Amino acid sequence: MIFYFSATGNTRHAARRIADETGDRIISITDCLKNNIFDFSLSSGEMLGFACPVYNFGLPVTVIDFIEKMNIFGSCGYAFTLVTLGGFSGGASKMLKDKLNQKGIKTDACFSVVMPDTWTPAYDLSDRKKVAETNRRADIKISRIIKQIRKKARGNFDYRKIPFGDKFYAGYEDLRRTATLSVDENCIGCGLCEKQCPVNAIEIRDGKPVWVREKCAMCLGCLHHCPAFAIQRGESTKSHGQYTHI
Repeated sequence: MIFYFSATGNTRHAARRIADETGDRIISITDCLKNNIFDFSLSSGEMLGFACPVYNFGLPVTVIDFIEKMNIFGSCGYAFTLVTLGGFSGGASKMLKDKLNQKGIKTDACFSVVMPDTWTPAYDLSDRKKVAETNRRADIKISRIIKQIRKKARGNFDYRKIPFGDKFYAGYEDLRRTATLSVDENCIGCGLCEKQCPVNAIEIRDGKPVWVREKCAMCLGCLHHCPAFAIQRGESTKSHGQYTHI
């Protein structure tokens, strides 16, 4: 059983590859939150994994919310965490380990893998060749991680940590303000952004998206999935492009 949160598909891809190789199943954290599904049963000795992207050197609010609400029943044979990131994981792996420990889940290993950084207010994804090369290298790393998981390797294999990750993460609360998001005249009113939002922060009103919550997860799933590229955050995102993992 591998739980994952993924706004643009990076982490879903990694979780799916692991599940395919281990004969496991993947479960979307977003789907669980939207449908209020928080109770899960493990078969005897079943593997348990948690995979998510790094947000501001820490965890997405959606992952924290889910872990606090979930209940896992049964005996776990091996537990691991995996974080996907653009540069450094900061304190995300430790945060994830600590959150799970508070729920009585002892993790055996933690992993990290670099994938295209979808925080386009700062990072440029318009160079498709560069993005493809990052994903090629990521797949090599994921293959190595799969081998470690199949051997039930134990230890901290997150080599992208930086000190004081928790201090950087403190800025995530301010970063989550939906007032920084906007929609332009290219919007076609398809409603995909409303459907994609993991925290139900968007409603379609008069054919246009409206952010109805002061804060969201700031996953930028609405921006990257928009077929008209009508949603932006600040002045940089338009030139930095969109990205979803195929």
